[in-house]
Amino acid sequence: MDLKRQQIDSFTVSGLRVRTGNAAEHVAETAKIGPMWGEFFARGLADDMPAKQVNSPVYGVYSAYESDASGQFDVTAGVAVTQPAEGFDAVVVEAGDYLVFEAQGPLPDAVIATWGKIWTFFEANPQIERRYATDFEAYTGPESVAVYIGIR
Repeated sequence: MDLKRQQIDSFTVSGLRVRTGNAAEHVAETAKIGPMWGEFFARGLADDMPAKQVNSPVYGVYSAYESDASGQFDVTAGVAVTQPAEGFDAVVVEAGDYLVFEAQGPLPDAVIATWGKIWTFFEANPQIERRYATDFEAYTGPESVAVYIGIR
């Protein structure tokens, strides 16, 4: 797997947010992320978000981690904005070092498979510590995503 490390400047994403955990997401009846994305696209928020930055990709931002991959966390589906959009949730992506995991293929399968690779990577490389502050997915095309994982 070809990984790159990238320094990211802080930016704000506005959109829809849910609180969930990986255990809940593995069961269709309790999964919240898929339905949130469905609402995001049904409402046309990728194009119509107030104060959207020009050419912003769609982001999925993971934040407010309770602990690690086993705890609860927030997920925000949104776009980068010049200021938080009124009536929508906002999250600030922290500045810092991120490992970038890129994937191509049909979505959401490609992103789900990439998260599996991410968990395996960090299990196999305990010397690289996740920050568990903010992580994000940047959807760069119809079948293209880059997942940014904050590291120490």
